[in-house]
Amino acid sequence: MKSHKLPKELTDILLQEARHGQKNAHATYSGHKIGASVLTKTGIVFSGGNVENSSYGGTVCAERVAIWKAVTEGAKPPFDVVCVISSTDDIWPPCGLCRQVMTEFCHKETIILASNKNGKTKSYLFKDLLPEAFDPSYLDKKPSRQKTTKKK
Repeated sequence: MKSHKLPKELTDILLQEARHGQKNAHATYSGHKIGASVLTKTGIVFSGGNVENSSYGGTVCAERVAIWKAVTEGAKPPFDVVCVISSTDDIWPPCGLCRQVMTEFCHKETIILASNKNGKTKSYLFKDLLPEAFDPSYLDKKPSRQKTTKKK
C-alpha cells in the first residue's frame, strides 16, 4: 500500500475489529484497555487486546497479540495495516517493543493507524516510526566459527 490514507470503509472495519480486541483486553494493572487489528495481504483482519500480568515483563501489548494471532493462524507477512486504539483521550502510537516486532512482520510502507477512545485517528508509515530498524537482514551476517583442532 503506497498511500498514507485508507478508504473510510476499511478504516471503519479496522477500528471496529480493534475495538473488539480492546473489549477483551485484560488491563488489571494499568486500567488502560488497548485494542489492535492487523490487515493481511489476503484481506483478512485479526484483532487482539493487551494482556497484563503482575510481572510487568509478562505483559503483552495489543499490537503483538494481533500480529501473533495472524501469524499463528497462517497469515503470511508482511502485513499491510496495523491499527491500534487506546482507552484514553490521547492517541497512543505503538511502543518500541511493538515497533521492533513490526519490523519482522510488516514492511516499510505498512500503514499504522492509531486512534483514541473518541475515534480521532492519526496514521503513520511504519518507516517513519522506526526508520533505522534492526531487521532480519542483519542476521544474515552470521559470525564465522573458528575451527578447533585437536592436539595429538
